[in-house]
Amino acid sequence: MSDDLLSPVPESEAEVAFEGALRPSTLAEFVGQSKVRGQLELLLTAARMQGRTPDHILLAGPPGLGKTTLAMIVAQETERPLRQSSGPAIQHAGDLAALLSSLVPGEILFIDEIHRMARSAEEMLYLAMEDFQVDIMVGKGAGATSIPLELAPFTLVGATTRAGLLPNPLRDRFGFTAHLEFYDGGELELVLARAARLLGLDIDRAALAEIAGRSRGTPRIANRLLRRVRDYQLVHPQVDSLDAVRQALELYDVDPLGLDRLDRAVLEIVVRRFGGGPVGLSTLAVSVGEEAETIESVVEPFLVRIGLLTRTPRGRVATPQAWRHLGLEPPVALGQAPSLFDGDL
Repeated sequence: MSDDLLSPVPESEAEVAFEGALRPSTLAEFVGQSKVRGQLELLLTAARMQGRTPDHILLAGPPGLGKTTLAMIVAQETERPLRQSSGPAIQHAGDLAALLSSLVPGEILFIDEIHRMARSAEEMLYLAMEDFQVDIMVGKGAGATSIPLELAPFTLVGATTRAGLLPNPLRDRFGFTAHLEFYDGGELELVLARAARLLGLDIDRAALAEIAGRSRGTPRIANRLLRRVRDYQLVHPQVDSLDAVRQALELYDVDPLGLDRLDRAVLEIVVRRFGGGPVGLSTLAVSVGEEAETIESVVEPFLVRIGLLTRTPRGRVATPQAWRHLGLEPPVALGQAPSLFDGDL
């Protein structure tokens, strides 16, 4: 750990410096998502050569993979101003009309969680994306009239974690859709190495690999864990960096697979209380004291992706790997071939 980090730094300044250092500003600095980066570079370069605004862009993928960062990079690469909003904040067509009418020519409009916009706003967005125009209703009842309002040309960058919830007419109006994938260990090590270098952290490659292996394939989680390791090593400067990583992440309940307290609680309930399952979602949620939506959208995807849990028509079932991860020997029946009726829900 470098000595300059041992001097007191105001908390707000430290956090701003941390976030600012980790967010790349160009496609060249962006680590991972090589296919998406190449596609975006071609799209932006062609638009620049033709002197036009880039096509509308939809960024789809799980949280923490860099959708917001890519939107900022689009603005940086095109040298255009960026306006940010979110789907939940646009609950009326009037909200969207006010936002669109205030855009300057060529501006980049970023709407996060775009699938959560109100339906009336979505329908207004169709015309705005295609013809750079919106219809404003004036008056009520039989005397209401529609007045067309011309908009400055703009580029919409929408981000969504659930692309399937977007209506087809809206999804089809995006000129380019980028699907972001989870990062592998090597890519996460590069993300962490860059972050550590920018922050002046002295941390060896084995320690970076340890953090990467517990980051669930997500840069946001990797950077968050790096921050906890930084804090731990500041308080315990005599601890070797690899030991600091293991001790810090053990303190914060992050195990070698990246499972946290809630993940392990779900596995413990399925394996120990229900003998490996099947367990219904509502029963599982009540057993761990969480909402069913939290279990389904936050916990299950990762456990299923790494092969610790399966979803069947009868409920959730722990795999043999889950039993072994908890230090238990799986029942012999789990080693049998799956039934034709054990497909995904």
